[in-house]
Amino acid sequence: MRGARISTTLLIGVVSSVVCWVLLDSWTGQGNTAPPLSWTAVFGTVALVVVVIAAGLPMRRWQRTVPGERVGMKRRIDPLVAARTAVLAKAAAYGGALILGWYLGQALILLPDLVGDRLGRFVLAMIAAGSAVALSAAGFVVQRWCRVPPDDDEKKPD
Repeated sequence: MRGARISTTLLIGVVSSVVCWVLLDSWTGQGNTAPPLSWTAVFGTVALVVVVIAAGLPMRRWQRTVPGERVGMKRRIDPLVAARTAVLAKAAAYGGALILGWYLGQALILLPDLVGDRLGRFVLAMIAAGSAVALSAAGFVVQRWCRVPPDDDEKKPD
């Protein structure tokens, strides 16, 4: 499996920001109100960050052990669990970028007129965007933890 790429993640974030901004601009241009923002979304995204990191911690512990000590470890890493954790990390990286685009699109709609309630919504959208960046970053970190270090016995080609 190939890991998530930073360039692809940035592209997802930019494209989703533009698409969300255009759709929300069209929606609010017809006299409708923008969808509500809530702190629940921020807390939910932060909870996802915690879940992704918690899922990756056993991989990190295993990776930090000396290869000779891995044989005698009481708990071995199940390859299926490792693969699922890697997929979770990749999904978190891309999902965080997609969520980031949604919140940046909402912030861009509010940007021209930051007065009163709109200022509070803008700040909340930016905090939610920060939590989405944290989710994407957690995905990249856990993805790195899931990499298997090369064996010392392998000969490098000339």
